[in-house]
Amino acid sequence: MELAGEWGLALSLEPRVPEPPEPPPPAGVSRRRTRLTEILRPGGFDDARCATELVALADLRAQLDAYQLAVVKRLAELRPDLWDLTPDDPGGRVEGWVPARTFAGVTEFFADELALILNCTRTRAHNLANCALVLLEQLPATWEALADGRIDLTRAAALVKVLGWQHEHVDPAVVAAVEREALGWAIAGETPHKLGERTAAALIALDAAAADRRRKQATRNSDVTVRGGRDGMSELVIDLPGPVAAACWTSCDTYARMWKADGDPRPIGQLRALVAADLILRPWDTSRPPVTAHLTVLAPLSALGEAQTAAGPGAPAAGADDRVEECGTVDGRPITAAQLRELLSQVDALCPGGLQAPTGGSLHLALVDPGTGQLRATLTSPELERLTRRGCPTHPSSAAAGDCGCPVLDRPPKVDRYTPTPAQRRWVRTRDRGCRYPGCRRPAAWADLDHVVAHADGGETDCANLCCCCRRHHRIKTHAPGWRYTMTSDGILTVTTPSGVTRSTRPPGMGHGIPDDDLLVPLGGPPPDDLTPPRPAADDDPPPF
Repeated sequence: MELAGEWGLALSLEPRVPEPPEPPPPAGVSRRRTRLTEILRPGGFDDARCATELVALADLRAQLDAYQLAVVKRLAELRPDLWDLTPDDPGGRVEGWVPARTFAGVTEFFADELALILNCTRTRAHNLANCALVLLEQLPATWEALADGRIDLTRAAALVKVLGWQHEHVDPAVVAAVEREALGWAIAGETPHKLGERTAAALIALDAAAADRRRKQATRNSDVTVRGGRDGMSELVIDLPGPVAAACWTSCDTYARMWKADGDPRPIGQLRALVAADLILRPWDTSRPPVTAHLTVLAPLSALGEAQTAAGPGAPAAGADDRVEECGTVDGRPITAAQLRELLSQVDALCPGGLQAPTGGSLHLALVDPGTGQLRATLTSPELERLTRRGCPTHPSSAAAGDCGCPVLDRPPKVDRYTPTPAQRRWVRTRDRGCRYPGCRRPAAWADLDHVVAHADGGETDCANLCCCCRRHHRIKTHAPGWRYTMTSDGILTVTTPSGVTRSTRPPGMGHGIPDDDLLVPLGGPPPDDLTPPRPAADDDPPPF
């Protein structure tokens, strides 16, 4: 179909009328939305038209961002903290373990629900909720400028970062005066970074004590985090007061330059990073007790030997693109097989005699279905040796022991008690590798073994009813009203929010045939209407919380 005439992008609103579901398409036919590029066709734009469209898009995006913030605020109003536990209640959040700000009058689990609705990280959802509540409650003039398309969300967020929650310590008239002046800079096109600096300076000029209060609060919110990088690298991020951070960097740089002066050929940046690691892992101050760092390494056995070609050992040499090398993970982050072998050699786990438990560590073996990648059994190296010598107990004869097909290993059996057995803990943590809540990346070492169906409600202590949940997402399941957790026998966990949004995750698996990504399950049925506080269970994963 040919489209004649000039086309432009506009935003129109009309009442939403539910449409009947479309019949399934015929075999071999797929349906999708019409793309804007198929209507507007930017390939035919000149430079003036490109500039016009980009300006129009920025205006529409600002309007949509303001509308999204208003919807987020309304959802927050529908999630009061009426049923949140206090720090004195069993299972309540503990002061000092929740770094993110909680919003007055809103349930502490609001950001978790918003993250599932938007299918984003909890940090991004928390920042969005913070922006919505600050703009619509404390900085309404800034929200109106955003809704009118006079500023964008980035500049509005810069004002939120400086002026948000200042009403707790600063006269509201002072905040309003600074907002009026800063809005003029934002509308004039000041860059977000410079806008934040000028706004902070204006606030200090009217209330000098505000800077000290913000600095003390920022110090309380400081933390150490790890961000996954590429090619087996990660970033260690430390939030410190400016002078302390500068002193730390200077110390690393000074020691690195000493190495350079001694003739070390490595780049100065690499030397600074190595110095920082040495200062943390090998402290020279012997007055403090030593601390041992523990890593969880998951790797296929094929990654511990030399890389093979796709055709297998003994086959003719193939091109570089045909080489197959399975990788492992260290604390949930993928590394190459060569890097894995180097790491295991450094900790004395890989030796000429084979694989062994490193000093102070442990070695567990996992048996995985080669077709599906699903975990079948976990055991220690001595247990595997005993089973190998014993063979099949039903067919002990040498003729039948090798091809009888009898399973001698499987998942640990269920037990008639609340506490999981050590074998169950090992199996579930190996299967899940980390918190199973959609989007959470906390490792299994930081997670609880949670009964999906509470033990007090008849849930069995069985691997099919146990999964790893970090303390926060464990508390959501146990104490937050309206949330539902269900799990299938093969470990697919489904989480449903009070608003009816459903997300599912499957166990990672060792093979590439099973995706690790979270699955978006179509919404099914209306949102749960039972928002009454859950009945506390006497033995459903008791404190400490």
